[in-house]
Amino acid sequence: MSEKIRERKDVPAGDKWNLDSIYKSDAEWEADLKKLPELTKKAASFKGKLGSSKETLLEALKALEALLLKAETVYHYTSLQHYADEGDSAATEREGRAMIAYTEVSAQLSFFEPELQTIDEEKLRSWISEADFADYKIYIEKQLYKKQYILSEKEERIMSLQMQAAQTADSAFSMLTNVDLNKNFGTISVDGKEMPLTQSTFSTLIKNQDRSIREKTYKQFYGKFEEYQNTIAALYAGSVNQDVFQTRVRGFNTSLEAALYGNKVPVSVYKNLIECIHKNLPTLHEYYSIRKKMLGLSELRHYDVYVPLVKSVSVKTSYNESVEICRKALAPLGKEYTDRLCNGLLNGWVDRYENAGKHSGAFSSGSYIGDPYILLNYDENDIRDVFTMAHEGGHSMHSWYSVHNNPFMSYDYTIFEAEVASTFNEELVFQYLLSQAEAKGKDGQEMKKYLLAMRADDILATLYRQTMFAEFELKTHELVENGTPLTAENCRKIYRELLELYFGPEMHFEDNSDLEGLRIPHFYSAFYVYKYATGISAAIALATKVRKGGEQDREDYFKFLKSGGSRYPIESLRVAGVDMEKVEPVQAACDVFKDIVEQLKNL
Repeated sequence: MSEKIRERKDVPAGDKWNLDSIYKSDAEWEADLKKLPELTKKAASFKGKLGSSKETLLEALKALEALLLKAETVYHYTSLQHYADEGDSAATEREGRAMIAYTEVSAQLSFFEPELQTIDEEKLRSWISEADFADYKIYIEKQLYKKQYILSEKEERIMSLQMQAAQTADSAFSMLTNVDLNKNFGTISVDGKEMPLTQSTFSTLIKNQDRSIREKTYKQFYGKFEEYQNTIAALYAGSVNQDVFQTRVRGFNTSLEAALYGNKVPVSVYKNLIECIHKNLPTLHEYYSIRKKMLGLSELRHYDVYVPLVKSVSVKTSYNESVEICRKALAPLGKEYTDRLCNGLLNGWVDRYENAGKHSGAFSSGSYIGDPYILLNYDENDIRDVFTMAHEGGHSMHSWYSVHNNPFMSYDYTIFEAEVASTFNEELVFQYLLSQAEAKGKDGQEMKKYLLAMRADDILATLYRQTMFAEFELKTHELVENGTPLTAENCRKIYRELLELYFGPEMHFEDNSDLEGLRIPHFYSAFYVYKYATGISAAIALATKVRKGGEQDREDYFKFLKSGGSRYPIESLRVAGVDMEKVEPVQAACDVFKDIVEQLKNL
């Protein structure tokens, strides 16, 4: 009989995050929410005056900062409450009110950045060189960097007015696949019980050790997508067309260039990633050959690639034991880092266990005011949750260092950098647990095999698979940019060619395997997925440097953590000792994957 999931009210205080570092009570939150209209009015009062004098601009920037900081704090507090129990109507109501207030703030501030761009650049640069502007200099310099692609005030207003319509393809795709289709996938029989097949259960069923369940799940799932392929392809085409429209209106050469420009990432970084992965595909093909043998299959099908190679080892790791594993594994980062992280993990940063209504999965959520909080659904019977704790802890420590070393207007780091600190921690935990298993000799053999297989799958999913997705996005956008409309047929053709290229000769595909390319929600945020691949490449390279290097390597890594939004991502990673404009970090990650494949083969 399964244990009943606790209600939120029954969770001990020690197992919940302590939000006192943001507000000590809902009454405090209410008081700050009520301050937003007046702060908004004050910031908006500078419309049309920003360039009148340096004193006026400074005053306006201070008003902007006060408003944005208050709005961020108000929304962060109530969003955490909502995620802790999505069935709590009071928390949901508070989050709704915060969102309404935040939307009003955004609307009232829409004038600020376009008007800032109209100030004579030479004059503006002379102003921000003065000490009084120190907290705002980086923010303004980043606005000036965007200047050449900013349109006239009237044109920018038109672009703003069509923003909601531009989300139609994404919204319709989400509604179709997560709501309408979700009701029609049918059921799958598992151990004599009918389990509903949905977007969520697909990822569980496709890992089932029973091959017949995997096959039925796969064919039933993609069969339904095939019925709607033309509609979904039209939605994706709409999203790509919108990207191309934005690109051409602003004057970029390609959609890829437009997507990378804001983070100052050269197009060569994207293309070098794809080129490097192509050169390393033989190792990936060898892995699939090993997978086929380890699963004892006469032929490898696409529905065989997600089932774990090694069944989970039976090991129980309490929450506190997991914290101590993190402390020991992350020791190369020094006592100050591990003490601060572990103290947070044990004292109020983390909402630890599942409760009724709690958001699934895990995340780290930081803001300028308050601790960098972590949501977990920790399971002591799943060794993966140790890695999850370390991963989210990496995000939180990145946030902590960013907040404590930067002014509010330039503290927030980019998504390009975000996955580095988290995956860095995972790599150190993997190396630590692997060394522990190896130290046990034969007694640790199963754990070693499990860890290697798990790590191989994680690197594959993040490095190789995301690069394949990135290549698909590049090809579809290039097709439209060259005047060819996207259809279900040419989307499937491009995706099938990539499937065959990446999976190699061992893989046997179904006639509708290429429909996978029409079900990836990330494709509606174009040129996003490559950041996972570059992130894990940078993380592995930096973890190796810190683990095997000296004090300077560690200090360089801390410079990266402390950068926040003060540098562009390529620059901040270069400070840490990794140059993502070069191919070496990606190749090094591929070499790590190759080493794991060799070890699996020997085992």
